[in-house]
Amino acid sequence: MSAIFSPSLMCMDLTHFREHIHILNTRADRYHVDVMDGHYVKNITLSPFFIEQLRKLTDKPIDVHLMAESPQEFLIDACIDAGASMVCLHPEVVQRDVFRIIRHIHQRDCEVGFVLNPATPIAVLDSYLHLIDRVTIMTIDPGFAGQPFIKEMLQKIKQVKEVKEKKGYSFSIEVDGSCNEHTFRQLAEAGNEIYIIGNSGLFGLHQQLDTAWETMKQLFSKETASIESH
Repeated sequence: MSAIFSPSLMCMDLTHFREHIHILNTRADRYHVDVMDGHYVKNITLSPFFIEQLRKLTDKPIDVHLMAESPQEFLIDACIDAGASMVCLHPEVVQRDVFRIIRHIHQRDCEVGFVLNPATPIAVLDSYLHLIDRVTIMTIDPGFAGQPFIKEMLQKIKQVKEVKEKKGYSFSIEVDGSCNEHTFRQLAEAGNEIYIIGNSGLFGLHQQLDTAWETMKQLFSKETASIESH
């Protein structure tokens, strides 16, 4: 499987929103949108309104990462109505209603993923791994960009890959946090498939976004050239 790159739009320069989306539309595989409520994490970022504006400019898949204390149907539906292709949730806040929520999202013709914080074990997802479309492993604590990579998460990525292959599950594996030239090789070796690229992996590489993208791809190719594709 070829590597998939998903720019984290909370890291982009929003003063150049339209220009940068037009550039990314010819390069990115999909988009990553963080929606934070200020409660689950101490930060407030993007919103369903942002998703709606983004959808007007792209037909790429839009993955929404909901970091909200109570991400029940009203917020989930607001994101889907705005144009989300996938909604990714934290199991800690939806466990009580998890099967109903998964069913509801799929009934809306939207994919559903679950996000594992660094301290959250994969076993939390055991009962419904077969129902979901994505497992995202956080390699930093959620809430803020630019945090240092937590190397212990490489073992978790390997565990997720092993479970996927052993059980024959179809979910994709994604990493959120510090995907850059210093971690590309380790993440690829561990079995990652989708790279969420933010400040260190993309937007901070060059002032011109098209140049930053080419730099990112060159760095990724250099770091992973010797790894056999799986």
